[in-house]
Amino acid sequence: MESRKYRIFLSLLLIAAVPALVLGWNRVWENAGEIPLQQTEASTGAAGSDTVLLGGMPVGIYMETDGVMVLNTEQIEGVDGKIYEPAGNLVRSGDYITAVDHREVSGKKELLEAVAEISGDRVILTVRRGDETMDIKINPVEYAPDEYRLGIWVRDNVQGLGTVTFLTEQSRFGALGHGIHDTDTSVLMSIADGTVYRTSIQDIIRGADGSPGSMEGIIVYNNYNVLGTIDKNTEAGIYGTIDRIDELFEEQIPIETAGKDEIVTGPATVRCFIDNELKEYEILVTDIDMSGTEINKGLVIQVTDPELLEKTGGIIQGMSGSPIIQNGKLIGAVTHVFVQDSTMGYGIFIENMLDQVE
Repeated sequence: MESRKYRIFLSLLLIAAVPALVLGWNRVWENAGEIPLQQTEASTGAAGSDTVLLGGMPVGIYMETDGVMVLNTEQIEGVDGKIYEPAGNLVRSGDYITAVDHREVSGKKELLEAVAEISGDRVILTVRRGDETMDIKINPVEYAPDEYRLGIWVRDNVQGLGTVTFLTEQSRFGALGHGIHDTDTSVLMSIADGTVYRTSIQDIIRGADGSPGSMEGIIVYNNYNVLGTIDKNTEAGIYGTIDRIDELFEEQIPIETAGKDEIVTGPATVRCFIDNELKEYEILVTDIDMSGTEINKGLVIQVTDPELLEKTGGIIQGMSGSPIIQNGKLIGAVTHVFVQDSTMGYGIFIENMLDQVE
């Protein structure tokens, strides 16, 4: 992969709580037609618990979608001067285009190449919608002599910053504590593969009531900075394998994980990387929701540590996945920040993350 460098940041809508993840979407308007693994010391603990290596380190994330994701459709002016919307009411936001005229496509580049070869008045898109795959016939619009468009906005990748929560003895990691959803469609993104990179945190934007803070970092996307691979994007986080364990887990700290029934309201700590230092900061667990209504919002937490409040204002974007520790055990990870009170946010039970790790 050629070297690419990005400063990653994201401004989010003011809603009740937002994921504490910094995403820098490769968000370009695209019109379809214009368009030796080291063994760790982690081990299985007592029944119902595991011992893992403790995380808290920020990483760069790059994921490619499984197919080309449809964001929306667009009207196009044809050579006849009329306005058309060829894909309107045919494809939907959140669909994945997997082939054009039965020619497989996996990314925007291949999609553009396939559309560039359209020469007739009909094209067949193979689309995955949920668990169903279907062929959809679309009449492309000739917008210039012998040049056609489908009028579809698409995306095929996402990149950003997040925090690794833990590493198992099989070198499997869990991170973020929530899934990565498309910002336009709110759909959990279906990924083909992904990569974890080293990142350099350049700045901290302090949060305030009504304005979530964030980390700004630089990620150089090249082989030298690759730490591992991503193979799962779930509502409980992203998962994969770390190949260069010593580089990411410089300090290898085994920690036992706690079951939901072991967690209590009261003092706890969150481990995160602030000002080039990885350390624990004091928080409170203020509420515990055992209902399972939302898999990544089982804990309500409040930052009380004066140092962390001074530096960040509380929970900021980029802290998704930061481990939450109570009574010497890993109980969960930070997932969301409350927009109207940046000192507070949600966390996921570590039990829910471990359920998804394999």
